[in-house]
Order: sequence, then structure tokens, then C-alpha cells
Amino acid sequence: MKFAICNETFGDWPLDRALAFAAEAGYTGWEIAPFMLGPDIYELSGTQRAEYRGAVVGAGLEVVGLHWLLAKTEGYHLTSPDARVRKQTAEYLGELARLCHDLGGSVMVLGSPQQRQVADTLTMDEAYMHAANVLRAVVKTLEETGVKLALEPLGPAETNFMNTAADARRLQEMVGSDAIGLHLDMKAMSSEAEPMPELIRANRDWLLHVHANDANGRGPGMGEVPVAPVLETLQEIGYDGWISVEVFDHEPGVERLVNESIDNLRSAVSA
Repeated sequence: MKFAICNETFGDWPLDRALAFAAEAGYTGWEIAPFMLGPDIYELSGTQRAEYRGAVVGAGLEVVGLHWLLAKTEGYHLTSPDARVRKQTAEYLGELARLCHDLGGSVMVLGSPQQRQVADTLTMDEAYMHAANVLRAVVKTLEETGVKLALEPLGPAETNFMNTAADARRLQEMVGSDAIGLHLDMKAMSSEAEPMPELIRANRDWLLHVHANDANGRGPGMGEVPVAPVLETLQEIGYDGWISVEVFDHEPGVERLVNESIDNLRSAVSA
């Protein structure tokens, strides 16, 4: 199985040090939060994008893609009642697709709970309509770049929009494009009523990407969520995509999070 790690795990570490540490730990993929590249991705030149990609490849890793797409941005929102905001959001997601392609990635994970939260003035049907219109406007760029957009269900503690895999499928069907797929996150899956193996099996037809973590916000196997059933089911369905470690609680420290996460993943595979 292919294990990657998200770059924000390393905080303010220099890029070369973070890449070397990830490679030494045994990861072969590098997933990127755009806010780690600078305050405005529009300002990243072609040369800068090529240099970053070269640094990742030079360390023996592969760029998986992007996540936290709208985090730490202003003026972008997936379900906004403001048509101007939705247009800007679609344009920004299109630029992210170009960035992902330039960096060598192939998938973008659409999580960003705050930037999809549904306003009190909207019905949920209206929110889905707005989100679908935003994503339809991005499809052409996704197809041109060969990048897939993976919808990420998140639990109700995070957001009130797209809380389940079934919700994500509803949105994908409204968009009607094969460029839109599904992302499953272990922390988020633990909030669903259906067991994780069943969620994976039920969505095998459009699963693009997986995040490995725990309900406590730490790495996989560092809490109560069992890792082995998830990996076993992914093997069962023939999943050949990446499994990226994404953590939210950084208290244990970078070294422990990085090493213990991949050790737990490997142990689960062996089990």
C-alpha cells in the first residue's frame, strides 16, 4: 500500500529537512496544503512550482496532490448565497487544479469545513445547488489538467454540510462529472452510523483518496479507531490509491507523529 504524509504535519520545518525525514520514515508520497506554500497561490511562478516539485522528487517522494483547499483564505466559500463569492471560489479551485498539475499531483481533497458551512438564511437544498454550480464551473479545468477533485465528508462537529458519504454522492450526482470522486477520512468515517468497512465497500466505485488518522486528531493507531479493518477492506476492494497521514493534534511532536503513524499502518497491513 502507498503511504503519504501531509506537509503541514511538519509545521515550520525547512522543506528539505521535512522531506528527508518523511522519506527516511518510509513514506513515498507528499500531500500539500496550499497555505504552506505561501499566502497567495496565484503568486507562485512556474519556476517556483517546478522547484518545489523537484525538491519533492529529489527526496525520493511523489506529490500526491492538495488538501485543505480553501483553508486560511478569504473571499472563497462553496455554498455562499453570494454569486460573486461562488464565482471567485470556482476560479480559485481552477487555479488550484493547475497548481496541483504543475506540482505533479493528481488529486485535490475538498474538505475545508468552514468554507462550506451553510448559512442560516439558506435551505440545505439551496446549499447543494450552490455547491454543485461551483463545482460544475471547475470541471473543464479538472479535465484539462487531469486532476480529480475528491469530496470529503466531515462529521457534524466540523460542519453542517456534506457530513456523510451519501451526502457527497448526492453532490457528485448533481455535478454529473467523472472528474469528481470521493475522499474518505478515518476520523470523519468514525462519526458515521455505518461501520467503516461497509462505507468503503459501498463507495468502492468512486473512491479516490484516503486519509489515515484517529478520532482524537492524532495519527492512525494513536487512539481508539482500529486501523487494520480499514486497510484490510481497502485491500479487499483493490484500492490502489494513496493513504495519507493527516493529523490535527500536534502535541505529541513531529517525530513521534510521523514515525508512529507509519509504524501503525505497517503493523496493520502485517496483521
